[in-house]
Amino acid sequence: MNSSEASDVYPQTEVYDNPQELAWAAALRFAGMAEQCVSERGKFTVALSGGSTPRAMLALLAQKPFADSLPWNSIYFFWGDERCVPPDHADSNYRMAREALLAKVAVPQENIFRVHAEDQNHEQAADTYSATIRQFFNSETPQFDLIFLGMGADGHTASLFPGTAALQITDRIAAANFVEKLTAWRITLTAQTINHARQVIFLVAGEEKAAVLKEVLEGKRQPETYPSQLIHPVSQSLLWMLDEAAASLLSDSENE
Repeated sequence: MNSSEASDVYPQTEVYDNPQELAWAAALRFAGMAEQCVSERGKFTVALSGGSTPRAMLALLAQKPFADSLPWNSIYFFWGDERCVPPDHADSNYRMAREALLAKVAVPQENIFRVHAEDQNHEQAADTYSATIRQFFNSETPQFDLIFLGMGADGHTASLFPGTAALQITDRIAAANFVEKLTAWRITLTAQTINHARQVIFLVAGEEKAAVLKEVLEGKRQPETYPSQLIHPVSQSLLWMLDEAAASLLSDSENE
């Protein structure tokens, strides 16, 4: 497995040869953090994202050696965002995680906190998920151990899309966000919630992401245009895990 050395400059980046190596490295990070957090604090809280690279990571975690060794009883699963569809819908982020991992390992059902986006109107769904998270953490400012994020070719992350109302929300854990270009509602963690995590990891693969990734990481700050720029964890623990195609236009990649 070849990756570039992580930069000492915040945020850090790691570049892997292909999406498969990226997924393997992400699975190793998940496992390492889970074991460390359970050892230190008795539990590990993680928020998952949708997408093909997270799916590949989860599928690896469902296999040996991870499936047999991780402390599943002490791992608690949440989601960074969800489409407003039933949990068995093909577009559901929860369904993806269930099929790739959760149905295949010994995670107690009470450790799984999906977004009930299909049950109520969208604002109520966001408020209910906020209340669920608030109650679990017993805090108005919950601190997840790890939040995985993807980045779309338009620079969005979670369901924080360019020019949408949720980009301005700073007083809620989760929010309902209407995405005009998709003519659809999404439920998303707010940037403020994401930024309180102990560790945030972006998983980004594909040549179609390269130009926007360069703008997000090396361009001027335009979070209304590139919402991924809103993510600056207070812990300063932000890692971008990339494949070579996505990283191909970055300055450091050009010099490797």
